Amino acid sequence: MSSKRRKHGEEGLVLLSLGGMGEIGMNCYCYGTGPSEAREWLMVDLGVKFGGEREPGIDVVLPDVGFMTSNKNDLAGLVITHAHEDHIGAVPWLWPQLQCDVHCTPFAAELLKLKLKEHELDGDVPVIVHQPGKRFKVGQFEVEYVPVTHSIPESNALHIETALGRVLHSGDWKIDQTPMLGTPFSATRFAELGKQGIDALICDSTNVLREGLSPSEKDVAATLAEIISQATGRVAVTTFASHVERIVSAVKAARAAGREVVVVGRAMRNTIEAARICGMLKDAGAFLDEAEFGYLPPDKVLLLCTGSQGEPRAAMARIAEDSHPNIALEKGDLVIFSARTIPGNEKEVGAVINNLSRLDVDVITADEALVHSSGHPRQGELRQMYGWLKPRCLVPMHGEARHLRTHARFAREQGIPETVIADCGKLVRLAPGPAAIIDEAPAGVLHVDGKLVVPAEDGPAKERRKLSFVGIIFATVLIDSRHELADDIAVILDGVPEALEDDLLQAAETAFGSMPKPRRKDDGTVEDTIRTAIRRAAEAEWGKKPVCKVVVVRV
Repeated sequence: MSSKRRKHGEEGLVLLSLGGMGEIGMNCYCYGTGPSEAREWLMVDLGVKFGGEREPGIDVVLPDVGFMTSNKNDLAGLVITHAHEDHIGAVPWLWPQLQCDVHCTPFAAELLKLKLKEHELDGDVPVIVHQPGKRFKVGQFEVEYVPVTHSIPESNALHIETALGRVLHSGDWKIDQTPMLGTPFSATRFAELGKQGIDALICDSTNVLREGLSPSEKDVAATLAEIISQATGRVAVTTFASHVERIVSAVKAARAAGREVVVVGRAMRNTIEAARICGMLKDAGAFLDEAEFGYLPPDKVLLLCTGSQGEPRAAMARIAEDSHPNIALEKGDLVIFSARTIPGNEKEVGAVINNLSRLDVDVITADEALVHSSGHPRQGELRQMYGWLKPRCLVPMHGEARHLRTHARFAREQGIPETVIADCGKLVRLAPGPAAIIDEAPAGVLHVDGKLVVPAEDGPAKERRKLSFVGIIFATVLIDSRHELADDIAVILDGVPEALEDDLLQAAETAFGSMPKPRRKDDGTVEDTIRTAIRRAAEAEWGKKPVCKVVVVRV
């Protein structure tokens, strides 16, 4: 932690985001309390985001928690707000660095157990389970799970109380008074907390650009029921695997239409198993395995599929490519995309939809019908939350730069006296006194590359991205005892036009021939000379400078 602005002995309640501010995903927030030189920390959520075109070969991106690792003796624990991947997915990867207790609700605990087992950590991580609505102590922090409605069961805001101040960490939320699963939104409890006094509201910004109120899950369920009741062929519903409420809505619609439910996709099966253990699917009936799909008449089957974001290995993409081993759709069948497309996934989702269209399968998305409702608050819901809590300060989180700036401006317009926009790595004083950025700490990201966690900056993905644009050339130079070429220079082109080969060979041999013999004695000098010549020749003929690797062999 930088000490430039630190005052010895200054006490405060502070917030440090290591992920989730200035981006959607990879949530990781750290609350600190006590004197600046000896703070105790509480981590809230530890999630992932997913790699894109800028991270070739990288499926998962993690927050760099190096700052908390270096202070892990002062880390009281990790509290999970809910079980979405962007809030819980990094736990198996990063817990070995942190070695702290993990606090969560029963449903999150079930999904976490599956992840820990995959990483051979089952039994190693101390998972402490609390019921929604309960208060518990983590070090100096008094924490209360305040149930909210969202697109996964047992989502919670956190009321965090310390001797130095009180904050409300919203988690992901919306206001739904008619959910299909669980309890309604805890409006009364938020109003009670507001009367007690809230120093700061750290609040979800995902849908701040949208006016009004989010539709209820009950309205989505009614739309699904109507569409499925009118379908004459097979129906497939693809949604976020963790959206148990949407799964319940689809299952009820299927049962009402006399359809069996077939589950397709490992993540969907895991979620359903966790929900059953927690008693959330008591009236859902039996689910069939995908192997039974072929025995069912077209008008008697509903598929629940993973792959709503166009993931290439997920069930829906494989079905759309007609390459799934057990599932096939055809003319007259219907696919319902019951999910929003996460920004950045538009091309992948579009490709899946186009593949389905080539099969003459009908597709309905949220653009055509109310088959999805976001789990995040619009402006009308934010206004209600401000009214209940009446916070002194608002710190927007869970949003890109535009969302955070818009949220701060909207909060000021609603009468909240203080707002702070903080990027990851900025230390924000929440209490006592006016809220402000007072310091900074190291923050960044890590990549999961296959089975390894590797640096993002100057890591393998950076080199692969470069290769994807310019390709690579390998050159082998055999030099004899007289410091002459023992054979022709050999080049291998990968991702580079083959038509360049003769020109590149000529450039390499000319460069070697122009070297004085004393300079040929040094392998490094030979490598640099040949590499420079090949890259210049490629640029002259092709307009690009490929990556070039030169190997010198003495014979």
